[in-house]
Amino acid sequence: MIFSDFLPRTLNGEAAENQPPFRDGAKLIFSGCEKCVFLDRTQTLLYTFCNRKFMKILVTGGMGYIGSHTAVALQEHGYEVVMVDNLSNSRREVQENIFRITGKAIALEVFDLCNADRTRAFFSAHKDIEGVIHFAAHKAVGESVANPMKYYGNNLISLMNILRGMDNTGSSTLVFSSSCTVYGQPEELPVSEEAPVQKALSPYGNTKQISEEMITDHIHSEACDGMRAVLLRYFNPIGAHDSAHIGELPLGVPDNLVPYITQTAAGKRDQLKVFGNDYNTHDGTAIRDYIHVMDLAHAHVKALDRMLQGKHKDPVEIFNLGTGTGYSVMDVIKAFEKVTGKPLNYAFAPRRPGDVEKVWANPEKANKILQWKAKQNLEQMMRSAWKWEMSLKK
Repeated sequence: MIFSDFLPRTLNGEAAENQPPFRDGAKLIFSGCEKCVFLDRTQTLLYTFCNRKFMKILVTGGMGYIGSHTAVALQEHGYEVVMVDNLSNSRREVQENIFRITGKAIALEVFDLCNADRTRAFFSAHKDIEGVIHFAAHKAVGESVANPMKYYGNNLISLMNILRGMDNTGSSTLVFSSSCTVYGQPEELPVSEEAPVQKALSPYGNTKQISEEMITDHIHSEACDGMRAVLLRYFNPIGAHDSAHIGELPLGVPDNLVPYITQTAAGKRDQLKVFGNDYNTHDGTAIRDYIHVMDLAHAHVKALDRMLQGKHKDPVEIFNLGTGTGYSVMDVIKAFEKVTGKPLNYAFAPRRPGDVEKVWANPEKANKILQWKAKQNLEQMMRSAWKWEMSLKK
């Protein structure tokens, strides 16, 4: 039985709008107000999951790139979403654009999660939050090398405030946005969850390592009562929603490869700099595992469902999220040129401090346990990224 297939119907037996029909054996035994209780033949434990459309999930950094796409996936799977974002690297119109996709409103509160008083007040006002997906963090490797205190201060203090807020209100389910940077330069590829965590090559990577340790230590402490977490170590998200209503929109000069590619092709940037062409790879450029952002978003929903359905085996679980295939920077450039027909103006530059040479995922654990698998290939990712870039001209 798949819990997520049991979703509310109207009292006349017709499927609720935008919801799939019940599987055989589902039975309506009670309805009251807007919340209908559905059980299967065993009459057990379907209330929460049938009615997950009434379950409130906090998405921190929800106006950002991955957060906004995950908010769409959550709404499409029946969850109610509330966001917190300080808009330091995002724009308020993202909220409206999410509504254009899903037709569902999202509550947004604008403040900095490093503010302990505001964070405490937020959780006190939202005691019905069932789970938290924590994205809010600075994430540029190069900037973290240049300004490490900015990263340690923001990424760690905000997490501490969230954990305290969850403790105070009894919210016990956390999905944490981690990163493959915790592996440093892995000794073996593809890298699995059993690979040792190496010394971080950047302050950004180090904040992810420390954050994972903070969460794990807190959950295993006597001060914590029943919290569980999934740490999602993902690789390089790219692309955009098919609607082109949301996508990657960094403020200022992009730190990531793909928006720099699309902005260069669109004439917003004069030239793309490829950092390093002397790596020990097939073409000398660094290799990463690129994953479509909507594939990544759906993995967050899978992780949340797993915990809320009580399927987790340990209080803290770790999953790699990637395609299992590594592509070089030049592979990405060639894929972009192929799907768009646009030649790209690029030049090689010295290596960038903090970058690893090559890394790609072994996603078998997520494939098997979360029942999740990345679906979109590199050309599809680049096509969606370009469609998003072109939509910004309109």
